[in-house]
Amino acid sequence: MKGLLNKLTQEGVVHSKLVYNTMLKVDRADFIEKNPYFDNSQYLGYNVVISAPHMHAYALEYLSPALSNFRNLNPKNFRILDIGSGSGYLTVCLSKLIDDEGIVVGIEHIPELFLKGKKNIQKHHKNLLDEKKIILFNCDGRNGCKEFGPYHLIHVGAAAETIPQVLVDQLARGGRMFIPIGLDPDNQYIYVVDKDLNGNVTSNKTISVCYVLLTSKEKQLRGEC
Repeated sequence: MKGLLNKLTQEGVVHSKLVYNTMLKVDRADFIEKNPYFDNSQYLGYNVVISAPHMHAYALEYLSPALSNFRNLNPKNFRILDIGSGSGYLTVCLSKLIDDEGIVVGIEHIPELFLKGKKNIQKHHKNLLDEKKIILFNCDGRNGCKEFGPYHLIHVGAAAETIPQVLVDQLARGGRMFIPIGLDPDNQYIYVVDKDLNGNVTSNKTISVCYVLLTSKEKQLRGEC
């Protein structure tokens, strides 16, 4: 992991100590069977891939600055939503980003991946599940999870056609969402969505990406995404 992170740092992907140290705490080998330290995406089955490490680093780098909006918040009250939790890797990273305080809600709609992700987390981070610092749901992530919202950070691991209002509504004031937008894999971009302390919402188009689509379980299993 250290060698991988040093490479990402040299390439300018990782540039904050917070993200470097966060990712160093989570061994990707717990979540990927082959070549866990290669900087490439890998197929998980069920027409799903785990993003390359540089994309996870980008997600953490884009999301983490919003934490400064909550300096006065009791860390135990932090809420983070991870839609498309898959292998469980980034879900754990998001917990480490806030020093395992608060709650990270992970949503995965493919039952087999849900169970696999839970098993992966249990390898070395079982305490986070036992203490309900990570809570996993097997359901449709397009609806978010109102039960534990509003969320200070939201990560979406699949591309939507437009920014979903239901997720904007679950974003806390001062919060930030990282979401790929675009149905065409050749024309997708990460959007960073911010809700200020007054509730005003802005979005900024950032890097070009290629994600699977945020769709139904049935369409995903049929390979229609």
